[in-house]
Amino acid sequence: MEIFKYGNIEIEYLKSKDKKLGELIDRIGIIERETDSDLFKALIKSIVGQQISNKAAATVWRRFTEKFNSVTPQMIFNTSAEDIQKCGISMKKALYIKSLADTIEAGGLDLEELKNMKDEEVCAKLCSIKGIGVWTAEMLMIFSMGRLDVLSYGDLAIRRGLMKLYHHKTMDKTRFNRYKKRYSPYGSVASLYLWALSAEG
Repeated sequence: MEIFKYGNIEIEYLKSKDKKLGELIDRIGIIERETDSDLFKALIKSIVGQQISNKAAATVWRRFTEKFNSVTPQMIFNTSAEDIQKCGISMKKALYIKSLADTIEAGGLDLEELKNMKDEEVCAKLCSIKGIGVWTAEMLMIFSMGRLDVLSYGDLAIRRGLMKLYHHKTMDKTRFNRYKKRYSPYGSVASLYLWALSAEG
């Protein structure tokens, strides 16, 4: 199992920048979050899971991987949207998945090239593909590319974690960006702890 890699350098930096976050890090300890370096597979999984519960997403993804042993652009390119839909997803999502595979097969997107791009460039490139938005691009950067400085305003749990940690009733973009700047260049590591805090209820 691959996990998101970080260690003492990132932890000590964040603790030096923010006392409350430092206390949270000390309380929780090292967090092991599974990653998947297969960018295409990770994108498909993300599209499958859009706007449905984690439990439902896991069920659909299990059906998907059982039906298609090898989740590759070529395999999806040669599969009909109707066949993809039979895994239990909407036709809209099936068409998004087809569109992604078709774009890659046509040479409109080289996933390997993303690895050499800056975060902003990765986000812009992926968001040009139908069915992929900023949040999906940001999650791919963290959990498939291992990028260290991603803090997603579009992630409700991240905003909830920030509000809980600092006792805010709201979290607008201006306030959010102050924390983002404070945590940089290790926003992704801060994200792990904010997710954990948010999940505590």
